[in-house]
Amino acid sequence: MFDIDWRGLLLPLAYLGVLAGTFMTFSRVYRKRKAFESANLAPWFGPHLQRNIYLSLLHMEPEEGSEKTPKVPDSVIRAALLRRAVEDIHRIIQIRTAKQACSSLLQRGSVGDDLWQRFQRAEKEMEEELRDVVMEANALVPNWGQIIFQSANEIAANKALRDRIDEIEAQTEKDKEWWEKRRTNIKTELMKELEAEAEAEEGQQDHEGSEKGQTNSKSSVAGSEDEPVLVETDTPSAASPSGASKKKKQGGKK
Repeated sequence: MFDIDWRGLLLPLAYLGVLAGTFMTFSRVYRKRKAFESANLAPWFGPHLQRNIYLSLLHMEPEEGSEKTPKVPDSVIRAALLRRAVEDIHRIIQIRTAKQACSSLLQRGSVGDDLWQRFQRAEKEMEEELRDVVMEANALVPNWGQIIFQSANEIAANKALRDRIDEIEAQTEKDKEWWEKRRTNIKTELMKELEAEAEAEEGQQDHEGSEKGQTNSKSSVAGSEDEPVLVETDTPSAASPSGASKKKKQGGKK
């Protein structure tokens, strides 16, 4: 048999023990730090107002000076729980929409781990919130938890449709005002163009009239220049009688 030198193995065993203790200590400190950082991260969503209203109605305390707790009607509590479920539907839609974008950005390195941790914590909170709503619904009305989110989804879709219709109507009023201004501007520009065309036609007619007047004056001047000039001269028929008479007188004198 082989003799084991425990004194020679003491140093390596001590080294392994110190190394294992160091790793365990580091792991615990790292986990605590991560948990502390995760707890101090900003939440993905804001305060859940509908849940706070529901819990306030469910656990309403008596007012000062009165011993009895005011009785809240069950219909009001059910309506508050339904509004809470509608808000949960909106948040679920936001999480589903942002999940793919966050994962792709994380893979590319465009965002840090803090954002992804916030998103994962929001997912876990929403899962717990959905279970809590189903339990509360079943406590108020038997088997209501199976259809509460279906009703909440219909309400959320109806609300989104009404918001879209209101947005379209508001945009319609803006478009109507814009079109009225545009029509006024078009009408003004058209009237200006018509006035400019009318002035241009009047100017052209005046110019053509002046050209016609100048042409008529020139033609009249040319016609007067072309007229023959009559010159009076002594004709032989008129001169012969007078000459003959003169000759007769001279012959008589002789």
